[in-house]
Amino acid sequence: MVAADEEATGIHCRLDELLLDRGMTLTRLSELVGISVVNLSVLKNDRARAIRYSTLAAVCAALDCEVGDLLVRQG
Repeated sequence: MVAADEEATGIHCRLDELLLDRGMTLTRLSELVGISVVNLSVLKNDRARAIRYSTLAAVCAALDCEVGDLLVRQG
């Protein structure tokens, strides 16, 4: 049985796809938004349990996308 804090949220982060589309690396995004590569990697791999609005806004601004382009509901 999966622990409650490890259950899937049903939300998928499309960071990999958006970075690929823009020819950008995770390291470069980290530099642009001031968030560690490790924390962005957690987000990218759908392991984040929460995200601050300021982080979401910074990532979307750097990638020139909308929140709905970055985060999608699975299922």
